[in-house]
Amino acid sequence: MKQSADFFVRSAIVETTRSYMGSLMSFLVTSAETENRFFLLELRMKPGNEPPPHLHYDQDEVYYILEGELEVYCMGEVRTVRAGETIFLPRNQAHAFYYLSPTLRFLALLQPGGPDGYGLDGYFEAMSSPSTSMELPENATTYALSDPASAIALAAKYGVKLLTPEETAQLLPHYPGFGVTRKSQSH
Repeated sequence: MKQSADFFVRSAIVETTRSYMGSLMSFLVTSAETENRFFLLELRMKPGNEPPPHLHYDQDEVYYILEGELEVYCMGEVRTVRAGETIFLPRNQAHAFYYLSPTLRFLALLQPGGPDGYGLDGYFEAMSSPSTSMELPENATTYALSDPASAIALAAKYGVKLLTPEETAQLLPHYPGFGVTRKSQSH
């Protein structure tokens, strides 16, 4: 009988964590470890480190918020997701976020994983570097501060489309715009 995956226990520690666009991304379960069925990350982020509006061609995303608040734009709606809540983002649907709290920590489950390293975990690994600490990096290059051309090309290779401002206006009509500062509505 073929074994489908190894049995292991893993946590969000420096050895499993990468520094990604001003944030920390802990690889808890990779696509390769699940025969590309899914992968699981723990993310630690702060306002200003949001990705640009985008969509995933082949992967659904589920976020479980551990700490903080996240404002999500998807399918013509705006939702605020708080600690203890879950949000589902279906594949092929444009979405964007704002991190509303000083720090945000959540689990992200993406399904399916990516074949042969070409899932979103491959993109995240290519866009990041090994972390040296579990503290959010200071003065890191973020999407808002980087040249978008390389991220756009790399994202396309991994099944992600970063949206142009025109596409964003059409697909996410309530989204105020990339890089706009937002504040929590519950405080």
